[in-house]
Amino acid sequence: MTKLLTRQGARAVRKTVRESRKLRGKRTEGVPGPSDNPATNLMLADVAIRAGSYIVRRSIEKGFLRGRYGKQTAKDIVNNKSIGQTLASFALARVATGSVPGAIVVGGGALAKTLFDRRKGRRHSKHEGDRDLLEQARDE
Repeated sequence: MTKLLTRQGARAVRKTVRESRKLRGKRTEGVPGPSDNPATNLMLADVAIRAGSYIVRRSIEKGFLRGRYGKQTAKDIVNNKSIGQTLASFALARVATGSVPGAIVVGGGALAKTLFDRRKGRRHSKHEGDRDLLEQARDE
């Protein structure tokens, strides 16, 4: 079985090399980006997009908190997010953007949490959220 896989793998590699030699200089001319290698350009674009979204996300988070807690406290809250909070946010965003049912589930969960918080009462929810965020700002 190993020989069969090896032969099939070798054939696939040879076929890919042949096809890439045929394409050399044809479809790869005019590839936009700093490198002539389109895979490198794709990787660089991915890094740039992720870095940009990271900066924008943190700015938006700080902006939401700045009005209520002040500039420095908002910065401390965002900087002291735990790994668990970060992973939960990432997972929920990934599920929500992965499919329509995922978006419905995550959106429904957000709606349920909002209704639950409102049911507790506005004052109680504000105090609970303030307590959690100010405690997070103090953690270092």
